Order: sequence, then C-alpha cells, then structure tokens
Amino acid sequence: MNIVVTVKQVPDTYAEKKLDPSDMTTDRKSGDNVMNEMDEYGVEEALRIKEAHGGEVTILTMGPEKAVEAIRKALSMGADKAVHLSDDSLHGSDALQTSAALAGVIKTLDADIVVVSTEASDARGGVMGALLAEQLGLPQLTMARKVTVDPDAKKITIERQTEDGYMTAEAPMPAVVGVVEKINEPRYPSFKGIMAAKKKPLTTLSASDAGVTSAGLESATTAVDGAEPRPPKAAGQIVKDEGDGGVKVAEFLAAQKLI
Repeated sequence: MNIVVTVKQVPDTYAEKKLDPSDMTTDRKSGDNVMNEMDEYGVEEALRIKEAHGGEVTILTMGPEKAVEAIRKALSMGADKAVHLSDDSLHGSDALQTSAALAGVIKTLDADIVVVSTEASDARGGVMGALLAEQLGLPQLTMARKVTVDPDAKKITIERQTEDGYMTAEAPMPAVVGVVEKINEPRYPSFKGIMAAKKKPLTTLSASDAGVTSAGLESATTAVDGAEPRPPKAAGQIVKDEGDGGVKVAEFLAAQKLI
C-alpha cells in the first residue's frame, strides 16, 4: 500500500508574520520556519496505517530549498522516502496552482491513499484536500478523526468530525483523506530516526520535471493588492478603586456595550 502525505513548511506559529513588500508574498526569510503542525497528524496517521497493513509512506512537499527541513522531520518520524518539488518559478503560486503541481507529482507515485491536513497555519485556506481530489479525480474524505482501512475491499471508512459529534463516511481506494488534530498524537522523532532520515531517499524535482507549465506569481489567479501592519496594542485603562471601583468597571463595560 502506497501512502502519500503532503506537508508544508510554514512560518513558526509564534513568529511575527510578514509580507515581502516587493511582491506581497509571505516573507519566509524574516523568521523561523517549521513543518506545519497540522501536517504532523497526517504523517502520524499514515505511519499507523502502514504499521497496521504494510506498505510505504512517501512525503511530498512543494517549496523553496529550505523546505527540506520539514521533509527531514517527517522522515525522522518514520516515513520511508520523500519528493521535494522545488523551483524558483513556483514562487507565489496560489492554492489552485499548488494543487495542480502536487497532483502532477502524485499521479506518478501510484498512491492508494493521499493524506492531507485540514489546513496550514500560514494561510488557513483549508481547501487543499478538495483541490487535490478534484485534480486527481478521486473521492475525498474530509475532517477525519478516525480512519479505518480495508485493503482487501480497497475501502476507507472514516469518522468525520462535526459540531455535534461525528458521521461515518466511506470511499473506495484510492482516495484523498483529510485529518483533524483529534485523530492521534504525533510521535516525537527519536535520535535513531533523525540519523536514519539523512540516508532515506529524497527526490528533488523541478517544475518541468513535474510537468508544471503554468505556475508562479505572474499567472496566479489570486493576489494581495495591499497590506498594513497590525497597529500596536493600545495601553489598557487603569481603574483605581477609591470605594467606587465596581461602579467604574461597570461603566467601562457598559460603554463597550459588554453589559
């Protein structure tokens, strides 16, 4: 069974997010970049499926050269190999272009299951699973909090997270499965895993290698026209209690229409 997991390198959640003023794309050089936290759940679920049914887990990412750091982390968790789609011409690609490029690579990997996370912490679009399913012509199972695979019947069943609980959904394989953070607890890479990751197969592809003919900022279907820095946090109002502190707090809350 071949399982492909898409991962993305994103600015650290705790780092200040900035846009490059020259082209209004995310400035990935101004702070630390890490593997998208939600993708760790996808990698973990793929590893559990492999451990239960056998097969191979392939990590796939699209990004600049530095994105290899996210790939190495996924490999150190236990994935078998990785593909890195990296080309300067892909810079500024929007979600549609990215899905088309990733789908082009996935088609060459003979995947039985494509695992994606619900969203990336930098864009929070939450659309990549649906876009990949459309590009690949595969069924998609979204918001999975539990995944059950039946290799003999070539079927995947999930418990789909909802506001009121969950619903059961199933699809024939191959399929695209989107997971939520409630699905598992990602394992920490061991020292042995970190060392082993350095020797695992990593294939780097250019845009032409992947058959990508239209991508990048100039042909993107969406664009950022402008942005302003977040205003600095205003100083709070201090209420000195001189016997009427409660009244002053109540008046303040009323003025803010909170009471």
